[in-house]
Amino acid sequence: MNQHAHYSFPSRARRYLIAGILVLTPLWVTWLVLDFLFTLLSRAGKPWVQAFTRTLQDVTPSLAQFLSYDWLESAIAVVLTLLVLYLLGWATTQMLAKRLIGHFESLLERVPLVQAIYGSTKKLLAAFQTTPAGVQRVVLLDFPSPPLKVIGLVTRVMTDTRSGRELAVVYVPTSPNPTSGYMEIVPVENLVSTDLTLDEAMRFIITGGTSAPDRIDFGHIAAPPV
Repeated sequence: MNQHAHYSFPSRARRYLIAGILVLTPLWVTWLVLDFLFTLLSRAGKPWVQAFTRTLQDVTPSLAQFLSYDWLESAIAVVLTLLVLYLLGWATTQMLAKRLIGHFESLLERVPLVQAIYGSTKKLLAAFQTTPAGVQRVVLLDFPSPPLKVIGLVTRVMTDTRSGRELAVVYVPTSPNPTSGYMEIVPVENLVSTDLTLDEAMRFIITGGTSAPDRIDFGHIAAPPV
């Protein structure tokens, strides 16, 4: 007897639709991320490519027309943007470029709103590139209330002016979008340290926990009754 004979058509259709969704969802999410990055990089480089194409119009019209195809223009813009990012990264390791970037940043500091956004973003990125003193970068903390816990990223450590206790500033990213979240100030002794790297923690969050390790220190919890 056919093994599918026991299932009605609506049941089989629902099961196959769910299976199809499970197959396509990772591909769809991957496409969205790559499409977002491609569009972002293309948008940054397109004005330069279009200006170059207009310059070629009087010299070699046929080449200018070929470069004006939207797909080719976008591809060249992406490559150009990646090249500029690479050169900028290389330049930051050179003394002269560091001085030029320093002068540029000093100009930005004179513009109140721009300085606030630029300075805050730079400090946030710098915080994740250094290890906070006396505590692990990736921790678990009670949220929204015990015994529930979430993954948090320690950005810095402060001291309570009254008691002298160490307080950790912890960013709690949301899943699956880690760019939004909460900022918590938590006593260091209330944090549970983990051996997760920042990359592992981000994969944990983005995948909704499916890439979580098999074992993790959850802190002091009562053992289940035997």
